[in-house]
Amino acid sequence: MIRLLSIELQKTWQNRASRILTITYFLTLTLIALIGSIEFELGPLKFEAAKSGIFNFPYIWHMSTYFASWLKLFLAVVIVSMIANEYSYGTLKQNLIDGLSKKEFILSKFYTIIFFALISTLFLFLICLILGLNFSSYNEFSIITSDLEYFAAYFVKLLGFFSFCLFLGVLIKRSAFALGFLFIWWIFENVFIGILKHKIFNYKYSDVTIFDTMKHYFPLESMSNLIVEPVTRLNFIKSVGNSMGANFTKDYSVHFSNIFVVLVWTAVFVFMSYKLLEKRDL
Repeated sequence: MIRLLSIELQKTWQNRASRILTITYFLTLTLIALIGSIEFELGPLKFEAAKSGIFNFPYIWHMSTYFASWLKLFLAVVIVSMIANEYSYGTLKQNLIDGLSKKEFILSKFYTIIFFALISTLFLFLICLILGLNFSSYNEFSIITSDLEYFAAYFVKLLGFFSFCLFLGVLIKRSAFALGFLFIWWIFENVFIGILKHKIFNYKYSDVTIFDTMKHYFPLESMSNLIVEPVTRLNFIKSVGNSMGANFTKDYSVHFSNIFVVLVWTAVFVFMSYKLLEKRDL
């Protein structure tokens, strides 16, 4: 494992574009710390991020993992390019000639995906811990250590998404087309889910539960469902909503069933990547 991972990390770091994207990704994660300096006035309304409660434990775990997951596209480009470059530069064939099996090749990519997901999770945790210790109104150990399952969900979300990118890279072989297909798949999922909701189930109460269950099994949708949006969880947003007659009632918790679905998709994507590579005449 260490040998395969070190080979891939060396390849990634030697590629200038991948190196820049990776550094940019982690630098952008650190910009979360600058949110604390945001202040603005809108008439009688004054907003100060550091005093709004967004850095309070354990809410910061939820908020940070949700918004940081949007940045995964930076590393998605790195993952797809990592595969595409193997075909473009002929290093895949050379690696196989040098004795690397196709199984080891896919495993080396998957180990790299695990590494990126794990480092991203730990890096984000440290940033949020520092912010929380500086700005949170609640610093009791029991409160700090609650809701840490959001980081497990964040890790699994990255793992599943990067595995999907791995599969697309092996399938299409060209990074631009693979990323384009990723966007097309996202549109397809949303359109198909919309058809299920509006045309097939037609808002019937008896079918709503069936629809909600079905949509959780789509690849990108299942990843999205791991961490629910945290904005309506804030007290001042709830107060504004209540004054306008809106009642925010959501289940913000992380569910093991959602994690399990994404892990299954992760295994499927890695397995399909291996099977595609195994059948190809390189």
